[in-house]
Amino acid sequence: MKNILGRELPNSISGYKAVKPFTGAFESLGEVKKRAVKLQSAISNHQKLLGSIKEALEKCNIKDGMTISFHHHLRNGDYVMNMVLKEISSMGIKDIKVAASSIFPIHEPLVEYMKSGVVTGIYANYISGLVAEAISRGKLKNPAIMHTHGGRARAIESGDLSIDIAFIAAPTCDSYGNINGVDGKSACGALGYAVPDALYAEKAVAITDNLVSYPACPIEISQEYVDYVVQVGSIGDIKGIVSGTTKITKDPVGLKIAKMTSKVIEASGLLKDGFSFQTGAGGTSLAVAAYVKELMQKNNIKGSFAAGGITGYIVEMYEEGLFNALFDVQCFDLKAVESYRNNKGHQGMSASMYGNPHNKGAVVNNLDVMILGATEIDVDFNVNVTTSSNGMIMGGSGGHSDTAAGSKLAIVATQLIKGRLPIVIDSVTTVTTPGETIDVLVTERGIAVNPLRQDLIEKLEKANLPIMSIKELKKIAESMTGVPEKIELDDKVVAVVEYRDGTIIDVVRKIKD
Repeated sequence: MKNILGRELPNSISGYKAVKPFTGAFESLGEVKKRAVKLQSAISNHQKLLGSIKEALEKCNIKDGMTISFHHHLRNGDYVMNMVLKEISSMGIKDIKVAASSIFPIHEPLVEYMKSGVVTGIYANYISGLVAEAISRGKLKNPAIMHTHGGRARAIESGDLSIDIAFIAAPTCDSYGNINGVDGKSACGALGYAVPDALYAEKAVAITDNLVSYPACPIEISQEYVDYVVQVGSIGDIKGIVSGTTKITKDPVGLKIAKMTSKVIEASGLLKDGFSFQTGAGGTSLAVAAYVKELMQKNNIKGSFAAGGITGYIVEMYEEGLFNALFDVQCFDLKAVESYRNNKGHQGMSASMYGNPHNKGAVVNNLDVMILGATEIDVDFNVNVTTSSNGMIMGGSGGHSDTAAGSKLAIVATQLIKGRLPIVIDSVTTVTTPGETIDVLVTERGIAVNPLRQDLIEKLEKANLPIMSIKELKKIAESMTGVPEKIELDDKVVAVVEYRDGTIIDVVRKIKD
């Protein structure tokens, strides 16, 4: 079968639920139900503090076939997933499904657990490193399920993703299970991705390296959702929180793209009092923020909020009075962690509050402008940030699809050519975000506006910006690089890419060596 974007999907996928093709970005909205949660009451003097991860696994009745979850606020510095899986493997448990909000290179031991049958399924919003490579080569028994950040929260709350045991890496925790992310040697800031896990898992285990006396204050995840607490030597290395650049680019091409992007925002009419904004942590994205900052200062504009994974640069804009508040689902650097600890207006939000399309209002719905990246974008404005041009998994949606759908102006800002390959092509290798939710593509060679946004085309033309069709940008790129050869992939599905509503927007097929 084909979905509405024309992507070919199998009628059924082994190890996956019934195939529901993507039918449009806003087609599934309406009345929904949340799953019921079964709780075990705690009596007076009940002791939650246990001596080891193994004891916690035994108390939670770990057995073959269970689904266990992890969150990624320590990013490439996380130790908890590896510690738990090592213990599960030593206990002889098999057929475990790992539901991790994201997977990083530090989680390489997962590859051997996949090969040995300890782990047979993976759910994640983002996958990189050797785990991504192993999945792409067909080493995982069942297809990996790739969510968006908001889509994962939706899946957990609806019961599409049922978690048996959630393991929460807790930078600070007391013996009764009150958790925060702002204190302790492993302080990572906001814990937004762990909130749905804690609320909806059958059992929740806090693993901490900073056990404090009761009550731990402030409380971000409360004792009412935590079954057990385990103290370990270290839950991670905070230096791993910063992955990639979190500094403004000095590259002239990147700065040119950022400058043009700021002009698009200015011409859109959205840059006024009450302006709301999100951008990524990459060098060009932060350069956009720098130019937006100049415009806000020049025109005395007071924004309402900035959101997302918060960086130190966005904190500076907040502390200089350019925004009233920050909404933070995870901290991208240690300056953001410090701000989350100290600034009253720096608010945490759960993954559901951030981007779940099936609740009473996600923060992404109140975004004016979102700055996005792309591995590939096609002539229909569909974007790929899941696989590289050779079909290898190298990332995932994260909040890409959520923010594109919610914001008034979703801008992809990228170089026209990367690694001697054109960014604009006829059809992306993998669709992550549908073109109907992407408004503008800004490159160093020109700006393409989605034909669905005729209102925006008129505004940008009046501002004398270099507007051209996306097909013209494609032609320019190919004149410099040539037309790339179409890649050949195996028929085997190694990953299912779910849109934020749980429908299938695309599948990833096994790469051919």
